[in-house]
Amino acid sequence: MDDMILEIRHLSKSFGSHEVLRDIDFTVKKGDVTSIIGASGSGKSTCARLAARLWDVTEGTIRVGGVDISTVDPEALLTDYSMVFQDVVLFDDTVMENIRLGKRGATDEEVRAAAKAANCDEFVERLPQGYDTPIGENGAKLSGGERQRVSIAAALIQRPRFLIADEPVSALDVTIQAQILDLIRQMKERSGTTVLLITHDMGVVAGLAQRIVILYAGCVMETGTTDEIFYQPAHPYTRGLQKASPRLDEMGGGRLYTIEGTPPELIAPPPGCPFAPRCPHATEQCRREIPALRDLGGGHLVACHHAEQEVSA
Repeated sequence: MDDMILEIRHLSKSFGSHEVLRDIDFTVKKGDVTSIIGASGSGKSTCARLAARLWDVTEGTIRVGGVDISTVDPEALLTDYSMVFQDVVLFDDTVMENIRLGKRGATDEEVRAAAKAANCDEFVERLPQGYDTPIGENGAKLSGGERQRVSIAAALIQRPRFLIADEPVSALDVTIQAQILDLIRQMKERSGTTVLLITHDMGVVAGLAQRIVILYAGCVMETGTTDEIFYQPAHPYTRGLQKASPRLDEMGGGRLYTIEGTPPELIAPPPGCPFAPRCPHATEQCRREIPALRDLGGGHLVACHHAEQEVSA
């Protein structure tokens, strides 16, 4: 695909009678890191799998370079796409062969180059048989950080133009998280890779993402540049996520915050704004009417009936 701009337009996804995504709309610009942020169950991973065409959409379109991916052979997407997931899947084979899975027919030299780029080389050389060391079922002989780096090496080996990373660091300690995030940054800066990064932690994307999409209960609450989302959040849910992030506690005065209540059941969503039952600013209008995404200026979009008041609050 000539232009790796990802456009998601009026996307909905249902499983049976249960709608898990509703009218999702955003763009991932070529060469940018765009992050989807939200709590568990918000629909983040569903977006990632739809963008990778692991699942098909129920309604709406996903276009890459202007081409509707539903018309593209999924195998053809693999020439431009790579995916890294929280739950790393490795095979009971050697390090070499697990990395080689990222590119059919890759040479040993290509495998070693990808491993070095993913900061695997040092720990692999310490293994009993180096790259020929069997790693056990699903990489059981490696640590969590080592498994994730092998997974990233497999993604790097094909020099992807588009990377989908779904919670790639949530199960890792802070030091390893920083290394993995730096690898993603290097992919963007050195190769111009376009990245869709999925996370529940706003602190993960600080200094990395150019744009952020906030999801809640299968709906986009807010989207804008990273600066807009961090310093001019227009939705109360966005501000709640900021205050609840341990990496951003300086923004909340050092005291972590909890959003009262629980997310709605997707099988029985509430009328009106899905966040209204938990929102301290909700009005009768919020409980009755679903807010449309509105442009506050420059592409900063928010689904809130009282967005202007929230920005100035």
